Amino acid sequence: MLFGRVKGTAVCTVKYPGTEGLKLLVVQPLNKKLEPSGTLQVAVDVVDAGVGDLCVMVRSREAALAMPDVKFVPIDLALVGIVDELTTYPDSDFTLVMRPGLNRFS
Repeated sequence: MLFGRVKGTAVCTVKYPGTEGLKLLVVQPLNKKLEPSGTLQVAVDVVDAGVGDLCVMVRSREAALAMPDVKFVPIDLALVGIVDELTTYPDSDFTLVMRPGLNRFS
């Protein structure tokens, strides 16, 4: 999953069958520090996001599966969630090494 900030709307006069009525939004992909990463992209909105919203996005097949009706549509990016609150922690707060013996993850 990816973070993205909605920058505006996109208008399409002709749509692929199965995508009629879906809203297209222009989003800026963000990195884990919420800084822009990459170019603006067009995503299908299934959660009724608006301009300025911080959203969760999915790509490829997961984006097509997020569509409400037809699952076999050429969709590569979809907004699947709106972030209401975000708390970040420094990377040094986490240890991802599995220690030998019993622990709460085994």
